Amino acid sequence: MSISRPAFFPTDENVWRVRSFIPLAQTGLYLLFHLALRNFLTSLLRTLPIKLMTQSELLTGAVQAFKTQFGSSPTHVATAPGRVNLIGEHTDYNDGFVLPVAINRQTVIGASLRDDSMLCIFSKNNESFVQASLATLTATKEHSWSNYSKGVAFELQRKGYTIRGANLVINSDVPVASGLSSSAALEMATAYALLILNKISLPPQEIINICHRAEFDFVGVHCGVMDQFISCLGRRGHALFLDCQRLAYDHIPIPEGAAFVVCDTGVGRELAASEYNIRRQQCAEGVRELKSVLPSIQTLRDVSLEDFEQHKGRLGDLIRRRSRHVISENHRVLQSVTALRKNDLSEFGKLMYQSHLSLKNDYEVSCPELDCVVDICAEEEGVYGARMTGAGFGGCAICLVNREFAGAVVRRLLIEYRQKTGRTPQVYLCTAEDGAHSWELS
Repeated sequence: MSISRPAFFPTDENVWRVRSFIPLAQTGLYLLFHLALRNFLTSLLRTLPIKLMTQSELLTGAVQAFKTQFGSSPTHVATAPGRVNLIGEHTDYNDGFVLPVAINRQTVIGASLRDDSMLCIFSKNNESFVQASLATLTATKEHSWSNYSKGVAFELQRKGYTIRGANLVINSDVPVASGLSSSAALEMATAYALLILNKISLPPQEIINICHRAEFDFVGVHCGVMDQFISCLGRRGHALFLDCQRLAYDHIPIPEGAAFVVCDTGVGRELAASEYNIRRQQCAEGVRELKSVLPSIQTLRDVSLEDFEQHKGRLGDLIRRRSRHVISENHRVLQSVTALRKNDLSEFGKLMYQSHLSLKNDYEVSCPELDCVVDICAEEEGVYGARMTGAGFGGCAICLVNREFAGAVVRRLLIEYRQKTGRTPQVYLCTAEDGAHSWELS
């Protein structure tokens, strides 16, 4: 199967260029040797076993930890997935378009009611315990992981819902601070746990809003709504096309034979929170400056590519580049949805590469390690496209690949990324899964 690559990646002629003074025969032997070696290594990589992610131990681990912590079994369980965004980065808080998938990485919560008004939370991952009164919930710097669960309880009460005290045990295999939205998975699992415990039934969009407000207001991370949306409404085998302005969505089937390889660079995202808010301010500045000629716009989502090209001269260089990324990225999401509906993975992959370049050069949220992952993937057979995903400054990159070649991509990343960066990556073979749900244990 032939997979096209974008023009900006190295060609075989660049890679195998030899000096003119090398004799022709020697050059031919040189090429034959290296091509044979490359083919041998590729075949070897494809045969190596790939350990797929499993969640079978998450529930067992949560139940066992619950028994240890509270002396009984949980009465209910809730689970919510992490997510990876295929395309549409830094567009959600600009009321734009996104295309995430819920992945086979989950947060599981074992839960039971208490006889008092205390919220008692144990994190198996952190081996850490927190308790707080439902009447005086506040965000704290110590045990900050608990703020996401406390925030959900706070928002439920602020909305007028009466909830009782609860024991919660959290067990998760969603990597933290990697761009796979461990925070939204924790919020959504907490919401489903508290709702089923208190026999409260809410429509999905109300649950999404509660979790979003928990992170935005209680925790203080000024995120968009995408992460909570996909953690709640993911569907197996589908991506979620979300209009963040109208909150309208559609499930888009992912063509058979496509696989997602996610590579965690191991680079912490210490800059992400502060730079995230700076990017929001820069986007708002772009809107203010364009309003003089486009008075009806409220966000960059309202600016077409044609209008931007006509009026970009009004913007300074920095604001122009920030605005160009958001406006062009929205257009790429729309093109990507069309490509998926046509089963055109090659076109989808080209759009992923374009997205990465825009995030790197115009929005300036990539880093050398993320670029390295994209470069490695681009050279591997069977790859349609790759890009950084998440807020940036570290975290993860995603690769869309023909399933037949996924194993070779995983193994090549494990070997070459470490050689080139000195860091050991975490590489996951991901599938599109269902969103949050909860049930009573018998």
